[in-house]
Amino acid sequence: MDLPKAYNSKDVEDNLYKIWEKSGYFNPDNLPGERQNSYSIPLPPPNATGILHLGHSLMLVIQDTLTRYHRMKGDKTLWLPGTDHAAIATQNVVEKKLIKEEGKRRWDLGREEFLKKVEEFVSSSQGTIKKQMKKMGSSCDWSRERFTLDEGLTRAVQYAFVKMYEDGLIYRGLRVVNWCPKCASTLSDDEVEYKENKAKLYYIKYGPLTVATTRPETKLGDTGVAVNPNDERYKNYIGKDLEINLGKVNIKVKVFADRGVDPEFGSGAIGVTPAHSYQDWLWAKEYDLPLIQIIDERGRMTEKAGPYQGLTVQDAREKFVEDLEKANLLEKVEEIDNNLSVCYRCGRTIEPIPSKQWFIDMNKKVRVKNKEWQKDLGNTASLKELADYVVRSGKIQILPERFKKIYFQWIENLRDWNISRQIWYGHRMPVWYKGEDVYVGLEKPEGEGWMQDEDTLDTWFSSALWTFSTLGWPENVEEKGEEIVKKGDLAVYHPTSVLETGYDILFFWVARMIIMTTYHLGEIPFKTVYLHGMIRDRKGQKMSKSKGNGIDPIEMIDKYGADALRLSLISNIAPGGDIKIYEEKIKGNRNFVNKLWNIARFILMKIDEKDTKPSINIDKEKLILSDKWILTNLHHLIQKSTQNLEKYNLSYPIEGVYEFTWHQFADWYLEISKFEENKENILLYILYHILKLAHPYLPYITEHIWQILKEKNLIDEDMLIVASWPEADESLIFPEEKERFKQIQDIVIKVRNWRSENQIPWKEEKEISIISIQDLAEEEKKIITKLTNTTLSQNTQNKF
Repeated sequence: MDLPKAYNSKDVEDNLYKIWEKSGYFNPDNLPGERQNSYSIPLPPPNATGILHLGHSLMLVIQDTLTRYHRMKGDKTLWLPGTDHAAIATQNVVEKKLIKEEGKRRWDLGREEFLKKVEEFVSSSQGTIKKQMKKMGSSCDWSRERFTLDEGLTRAVQYAFVKMYEDGLIYRGLRVVNWCPKCASTLSDDEVEYKENKAKLYYIKYGPLTVATTRPETKLGDTGVAVNPNDERYKNYIGKDLEINLGKVNIKVKVFADRGVDPEFGSGAIGVTPAHSYQDWLWAKEYDLPLIQIIDERGRMTEKAGPYQGLTVQDAREKFVEDLEKANLLEKVEEIDNNLSVCYRCGRTIEPIPSKQWFIDMNKKVRVKNKEWQKDLGNTASLKELADYVVRSGKIQILPERFKKIYFQWIENLRDWNISRQIWYGHRMPVWYKGEDVYVGLEKPEGEGWMQDEDTLDTWFSSALWTFSTLGWPENVEEKGEEIVKKGDLAVYHPTSVLETGYDILFFWVARMIIMTTYHLGEIPFKTVYLHGMIRDRKGQKMSKSKGNGIDPIEMIDKYGADALRLSLISNIAPGGDIKIYEEKIKGNRNFVNKLWNIARFILMKIDEKDTKPSINIDKEKLILSDKWILTNLHHLIQKSTQNLEKYNLSYPIEGVYEFTWHQFADWYLEISKFEENKENILLYILYHILKLAHPYLPYITEHIWQILKEKNLIDEDMLIVASWPEADESLIFPEEKERFKQIQDIVIKVRNWRSENQIPWKEEKEISIISIQDLAEEEKKIITKLTNTTLSQNTQNKF
């Protein structure tokens, strides 16, 4: 034997990945054979400046498993990779680096010079995560790799903006938005996180009323008081204007009644601050209240805050409360549980402020571009209605099902989407101004004096186009009247087959892709959404740097190999279920990789002992009981594996392969092959099919063994990556023989247990008697005695 006794992943993986790349088989255009059906997966683009973490690794394993399965199944399979510019995150990283190294902020450099710094940083670090993805064995079509800021995708983003503006879906208006003073930008509702904390509820004397608030400083900007129309305490005040003394500041408010007020919360009277609460802003529009902005973009009090001007919000709160106490205007303070709104990027407290921004109107009716949908929706529908319809009608399947309810709730409560960001890195707004004139278009208008909008687009706007912009839209589409005709990759691979991602970005990204695709293309972006869970440590805790419980996937690959890590991530998973990962689990799964190697080595040794070369063809006339048992189990495994992969029950097939390979093939059949003759054909046949079944999950070890078999002329197929997926052979399924072999197994197990319980050393051959319902054939007796180191006494009865 010229094979090493132990499998060393470091000697195999990097070289094998280069061979795969060189083969060109990651590109569906190069796949062999006639491929009628297409299968496509868009890779959720990780941040261009990021590094691979276990969440990415899980995503990659699931998607690569599906890709490799469908490639072997004979589909024209595309897994399209790419990275996202992640505007806010990337700009923050570069600016921190700039401050640390040069002591400068972006304003010190100016927009053009700062963006050069960002692009240099992205260019130098963009390849890192790509290299790490390759270490995982990801069989992406790198020839189609995209970046959300590349030329083609930038054009698509601009085109989408202009098209939506022309259809009246995009507008600019003054609204209360979520503002992060640290990032100096707006955030969409979904980018606001809520942090549970203990807060103080202040009861403030408010003229003849009392109001309760967790943010007393905002009362300086109150212009109204909201009460419930059925609250008897305040009926006499409804419709009146009140002059309110707040110590050093006097304000004027209008009392109005609204059913949205909870009379049980606090005092039942709410001070309304239209400039610093979205709900209050809506009330202001309905009840004609003025807006008084008392907090600016830096998180400091404005001149409208009177004596508190220039103070931070926290300092203003402390000073204002102190002044209220001095003026005997603070009735009491309670401690309550409260959800604090914070920026998802930096953790800074969000300040709702009025700002003129760009929005997408979620409720405006637009033409439905799909004739089939028109039968249910009519000729027009809003973006919300389109997004609701395609999921509710079953055109898009969400796994697990329970997330549908959450999806529908989000769609129902969806407000207009704020898409403008006050940052420099990203897609610049295709909007120009000259005086009061506004121009929206793909190119700068002719003439002097036009200035482009300083804002950039929300990153989620560009990534919402990901499934179709990466396939050549809008160039690859033509609208002929009401019909949309697709060309090129867009016609072949869209709608994509599945979107696989974490459930935590169901609203950030998944829902927005549905919104944008149903509008722009009049079709769904994907047929299935598979949502994986969160990675947790052995105690079920979320992994984080602060806890020090994270695991570096690249370190695990260096230690135990990519296959062991992949097996650990995909075993025992279910859609939406969280996964526990720890190093011992990865180390333990390396044992299966080694077991597979040892099995292959044993079989090749058996083959080398023979003068004739075995074949993977099965002679059914020569099969005996043990052969029929193992072949039946194999073809049952093929049936179940295919069924489960089609249903996205992704862990079952590899768990089945694990059980079959280790506990049926190795523990029983290989042991039997040591004393039953002429099993080389079947051994090779079984190994051949195990490699195929395991390949989508364990690509490196399986392809490596496959190439060894090919070098020894034991198989004549090309690389395993494009080998055909196995089909169950009904003629090799023997139910009666399977049941009979199980009876023999039961006898063997009982005898082994008897030896163990009586502490009889294995080397001591013992005589036993067996009472059996049926005749024991000689081959059955041999299996029993050889696997238990016993002999059968003359008292053995073949029948009762």
